[in-house]
Amino acid sequence: MEVRTAAQMRQAGRALAALLRPGDLVLLHGDLGAGKTTLTQGIGVGLDVQGTVASPTFIIARTHRARHDGPDLVHVDAYRIGSLDELETLDLDASLEDSVTVVEWGEGLAEALSADRLELTLSRPRGAASRSAPDRDPALPDDDDPAPEPRELTVAAYGPRWDGVDVAAALQAALHD
Repeated sequence: MEVRTAAQMRQAGRALAALLRPGDLVLLHGDLGAGKTTLTQGIGVGLDVQGTVASPTFIIARTHRARHDGPDLVHVDAYRIGSLDELETLDLDASLEDSVTVVEWGEGLAEALSADRLELTLSRPRGAASRSAPDRDPALPDDDDPAPEPRELTVAAYGPRWDGVDVAAALQAALHD
């Protein structure tokens, strides 16, 4: 599906959060600036967690506590992680059952954390000239940018947890609201 703005990407994240429950693992794949953190911000809003959801690039993993009875959000950036052993040192297994865990850049590593998982791939056009103002991050579409570069979002669900759950339809509906 096509996501045209950062606001739509966050809306897709909120819609996804409505489907998530403790123990869910979400892997986000895509190039730099594709919208992985923006989508996770929407998940954080939908889960009603504390704190600002920002890229945990240098922290590697950040836990956002739920404000109410919902699950915490564990946001992981696996970009600098080179092996499954390094990923295991984060001890994500300890929080996996009680939290929603979102892993950016975990392709080829984080799949081992759970057979039940969602994998979302975000892609942006290649070779397009940036139409963004030079004083802002050109990697992310801006809510106020009249001509942002659209992103393509694809969803794959693995394991029995997701049998009968039409994630793509929920996201598609959110993008047309």
